[in-house]
Amino acid sequence: MYKQLAAVEFDMATAEYRIVSGSESELHNEPHLPDSRVTVREIHERVETRGCSPATVADRFSLDIASVYEALAYYHANPEIMMRVERRHDKAVALADKKSSLQPPSAE
Repeated sequence: MYKQLAAVEFDMATAEYRIVSGSESELHNEPHLPDSRVTVREIHERVETRGCSPATVADRFSLDIASVYEALAYYHANPEIMMRVERRHDKAVALADKKSSLQPPSAE
């Protein structure tokens, strides 16, 4: 059913994630939850940068809490992949800002 399982080696065990890789995704070019448009990066941003609880994120996106924790585990178990995703996202945001004619109001 899922296009690709990501496996990460640990000392004595292998963790398998139900995360859809960016290369296998029909929705995004970054890892995301199966049957969802919610990306691993978005979940990480909301929980670890903005300080939302995993339960709050699960509720806001209509996810089960296990999926939120799975996305966070995937993020931390795959630092090289996620660094590339973050860089690509930052470049896209910078390009969109540069092309936009909308500017925030000045603080005068």
